[in-house]
Amino acid sequence: MPTDSIAPSEDVSSKVDIPPVEDLLSTAVEAVGGVERPGQITMVRAVQHAIESGDHLAVQAGTGTGKSLAYLIPSIRHAMTSKGAVVVSTATIALQRQLVDRDLPRLAKALAPRLPHEPAFAILKGRRNYLCRYKASAGWPDEEQDQLFDPREVNATGRMVQRIQEWANETETGDRDELVPGVNEQAWRQFSVSARECLGATRCPSGMECFAELARARAGESDVVVTNHALLAIDAMEDFPLLPEHEVVVVDEAHELVDRVTSVVSGELSETMVTVAARRVGKLIEQHLADRLMESGEDLKALLAAAPAGRLDDLPQVLGMTLALVRDAAWACVTALGPRNGDKDDPEGAGLRRAAFTSLDEVHDTAQRMLDAFGHAEEVDRAEVVWLEAGTDRRPPLLRVAPLTVAGMLRDKLFGDRTVILTSATLALGGAFDGLARQWGLGNGKNAAGDETREKESGEGGGGGEDKDGKKRRKGGKAGAGWEGIDVGSPFDHPRSGILYVAKHLPQPGRDGLPEAYLEEITELIEAAGGRTLGLFSSMRAAKAATEALRDRLSVPLLCQGDDSTMLLVKQFAEDEPTCLFGTLSLWQGVDVPGPSLRLVIIDRIPFPRPDDPLSSARQRHVAAKGGNGFMSVAATHAALLLAQGAGRLLRSQHDKGVVAVLDPRLATARYAGFLRDSLPPFWPTDDPAKVRSALKRLSDS
Repeated sequence: MPTDSIAPSEDVSSKVDIPPVEDLLSTAVEAVGGVERPGQITMVRAVQHAIESGDHLAVQAGTGTGKSLAYLIPSIRHAMTSKGAVVVSTATIALQRQLVDRDLPRLAKALAPRLPHEPAFAILKGRRNYLCRYKASAGWPDEEQDQLFDPREVNATGRMVQRIQEWANETETGDRDELVPGVNEQAWRQFSVSARECLGATRCPSGMECFAELARARAGESDVVVTNHALLAIDAMEDFPLLPEHEVVVVDEAHELVDRVTSVVSGELSETMVTVAARRVGKLIEQHLADRLMESGEDLKALLAAAPAGRLDDLPQVLGMTLALVRDAAWACVTALGPRNGDKDDPEGAGLRRAAFTSLDEVHDTAQRMLDAFGHAEEVDRAEVVWLEAGTDRRPPLLRVAPLTVAGMLRDKLFGDRTVILTSATLALGGAFDGLARQWGLGNGKNAAGDETREKESGEGGGGGEDKDGKKRRKGGKAGAGWEGIDVGSPFDHPRSGILYVAKHLPQPGRDGLPEAYLEEITELIEAAGGRTLGLFSSMRAAKAATEALRDRLSVPLLCQGDDSTMLLVKQFAEDEPTCLFGTLSLWQGVDVPGPSLRLVIIDRIPFPRPDDPLSSARQRHVAAKGGNGFMSVAATHAALLLAQGAGRLLRSQHDKGVVAVLDPRLATARYAGFLRDSLPPFWPTDDPAKVRSALKRLSDS
C-alpha cells in the first residue's frame, strides 16, 4: 500500500526532470477520468508560486473545484526536490480519510511514472488517538471510575473496555478511528496516554512496538503527511517536535483553524481534575499532602456549585483564595514526588509517576493561569478570559480559560518559519480575506489582481507599516514573507442554479422560540419543494421545536438531529427524496447530499454567537477596547462563516438546483447585511415568496 511505501534512500530527484505542475495535473486528471477546471489550474499555479517564493497563500476554492489535487500536486512535487515532507492539515476526520483512502492513493499511482519515485504518504494523529500497549498491559487503575453514577453507563463502559481489549490483539495501527462503533472517553482513556504522560520510546517496555511511534516513523518516511489542526498547533507551539521536518504546510478547511487552535490552547479546571491528580499521587507521596490537594478540590467543588455560570470579568476574593489553595497544594505534591526521571529502573513506577506529574502540572498551571488572567489596569492589557460553565447530569461545573486572540501565536509559531497554504470554500468574508487574515496573525496581503488589501481597523494584531522608502510593509509569516489571497471561483453557475431568498416580510426573530409566521413560512416552502429540505437552525432547541410543530402539518417524513446518529440520519435523508432533515451546528458544515434529495436549505436566523457566550463576548469587548469594531470583527465574521457554510450545502454537483431560504429579515435590512450577503455564493437574490414557491414547485414537478 502507498502508506507503507518508503521513499528511496538515494536522492534521485536530481537525476530525473520533474514535469511542471500543469503537466502533472493533466496526468492526474486523465488518470482519474476527470476534467481540468479553470479554477483548479489557477490554484495549482498559485500554490506552486507560493512554495517557490516562500510567501503564504490563502485560496478560496468553491465546492467542485478539485482543490485537493490542486494543492497535493505542487506539494508532492516540492517533496520530491527537498529533504522534508509536506504537511497537510484538516479539521475533520472525514477529509483526512478522503485524502488517505482515496485522493492520495490514486494520485500516487497516477504520478509515479513521471516522478523519481512513487509518492509515499501517511496519516499522523495525536498520541491520545493511539492505543498504548504498555498501559493496556500494565493495568493502570482508572482514577475516574466512581464518577459514573448511572449503572447503565458503567455497564456500557465495561462492554466498551472489553471490546477494546479484544481489538487490541488484532489491530495493526492502534488507531482509535478503526473502532466502529466508537467508544466513549471513559473507556478509551484506560488504554491511551497523552504526549506528556508517555514515558518515551527508549524508556517504555513497549517502546519498540508502540503504535504512536510506528505512525511517526511512517510519517518520517513519507512525502505527504496528513494530520489535523490540533496536532499542527501542538507541534508548532511545543518545544518537542511531533511532526516530521517540513517547510510547507497546507491547511485545508482553514476557516476552522482559529477555533481548533483556540481549543488546543484553552484550559479547564474542575473538582474532578483535582481529585484525579490527588488519587494518582496518593500512593507515591506522604498521605497528608495528597489529602491537602483532595481537600482543595472539595473546596473548589463547593464554590463552583454555588456560583452562577458565565464570564468572570473580575476575580471574586473567595475564588482567588480557592485557586491559590489548589495551585499551592498541587505544587507541594509535585515537590514531594522528587526528580521527574528518578525511576529509570522501574518502568511501572515510572508510568505511574509520569501520570501523576502530568495531572499535577495541569492542575497547578491552569490554576495559576486563571489567577494571571485578572488584575490588568486596562481592558487592552487583558490576554485571557475566564468563565464558569454550568454542570450537567454527566459532569460537574468547571472553570475555563481561553486566549482572547491566537493571532500572535499563529504568526510566531505557525507562520514564522514555514510556508503556509490556507484553503477552504469559505475564506473571503464580505468579499475580502482581511477578516480571517487578522485572526491568523497576518497583516496586509495582496488580492488576486496583485493589489494590496487595506487593513481594516479591528484592533486585532498583524497590522502593516511603512519602510524607509514609504512602501507598505506586510507583517506575518517567514522573515520577509508576505501573503496573497485569491478566489479561484467555482465550477457552478450559482445565479442559474440557485436562488437566495430572504423572507423580508417576516418579523425579526426573538428569544421565545420560532414565531407562528416562521412555522407557516417553513410549511409553505417545504410543501412547494415536495420535502427535500435541510433545515439549519441556530440551536438544537429551535430545531426540535420546529420538528415537533411541523410533523403534524407536513405529509413528508421529517427527521431531527438527535433521533439517531447524525451519519445515519444524513444517509436516510439522502436516500429518500421527500424526506426533510432538521438540525444544528454539525449539519451546517457536515452534509454533502448531491442530487434531487436536497432542493431547499432553510436557515432560521443569522447564526450570530449567543450574546452570553463568554469567549465571543469577551473578544468583542477586547477588540472594541483597542479601537476596532468588535461586533463586525467577531460576531459578524462568525455569522458570515456559518452562513456561507450553510448555504454551501445546496449545490454539491453540477446538476444541482434549488433555493437557500433565510427567514431572518435582518439579512435584507440590517446595516451589516451587505457584509453577510457578500460572504455568500452569488445566487440569484429575491425577497418575493411567491416567486420562490413557484420555482420550488417547478423543480419538484421536473
